[in-house]
Amino acid sequence: MSFELRPADPAIWRGRVDAAESGDATRWHDHVKPWLRGAARGVGLVGFACDLGVRRNHGRPGAAEGPVAIRRVLANLAWHQALAVWDAGDVSVDEASDDLEGAQAFLAGTVADLLDEGHRVIVLGGGHEVAFASFTGLARHARGDEKIGVVNVDAHFDLRAGERGNSGTPFREIAELCAATRRPFRYLCLGVSEDSNTRSLFDTARRLGAEWRLDADMGSERHAETLAQLRAFVKGVDRVHLSIDLDALPAATAPGVSAPAARGVALELVESLIAAVIESGKLALADIAECNPAFDIDGRTARVAARFAARLAR
Repeated sequence: MSFELRPADPAIWRGRVDAAESGDATRWHDHVKPWLRGAARGVGLVGFACDLGVRRNHGRPGAAEGPVAIRRVLANLAWHQALAVWDAGDVSVDEASDDLEGAQAFLAGTVADLLDEGHRVIVLGGGHEVAFASFTGLARHARGDEKIGVVNVDAHFDLRAGERGNSGTPFREIAELCAATRRPFRYLCLGVSEDSNTRSLFDTARRLGAEWRLDADMGSERHAETLAQLRAFVKGVDRVHLSIDLDALPAATAPGVSAPAARGVALELVESLIAAVIESGKLALADIAECNPAFDIDGRTARVAARFAARLAR
């Protein structure tokens, strides 16, 4: 089947107007505009409205509605951005077609186009299969000699084997793409839950030369160690693909995901990780995965995802 970018509903980008306030009292809905090719350099948002990878991975579907839910929260956030923000719309997937691979290829092309125009790209998911598409787009854009580092904030390695890709395989697929294109595979996974990853997955991570940090080693007393590990990893690469799976957060913070975390990584630490990557000057793109409104109590997960997106856009 053929794919296209579905423009975001303009009604989503509406919200509170503080007309009585003096000075700049604007919000995101006052500034975000549809992306047109040739737009001034800024931040490009693109949604991946897809549940196919989650379904294939036997998870709880619903993340296809994540991009809309995140935008609705973003619309009312106070505007503190220095760059223009452009909304490229959503890659919408027909569930009946089961064409995950086609959707990923189309998203990869869109990501590459946005990067070629000089935008920082933020992809709103969707299942975590979005990460393979995001990386493919970055790899298509980047020079062959550039070292791309993938930082995945996640309770899971997502290095699973399987004939068909799903939300549990994206970083294994990235490793295979790197091998096929003779690009080094640089992968750091922060927040790994030992209980949620089999010994086989740890063996796979070792074989592929991945680095990781367990959620149990990311408590408040060890924040400095975690940040030091991240900064050392980022120092060794040229461009960074930051992937945030919202199931890395505690279930009380992010209940609206496919696989809620029993422990998770504290919100304040994830925000510190985002800040450290931005401060490095090497962030090329980020994706935020697994926002599932069907299970989101009081919109908590969408609010967290929007907060992350706003910080990534600064």
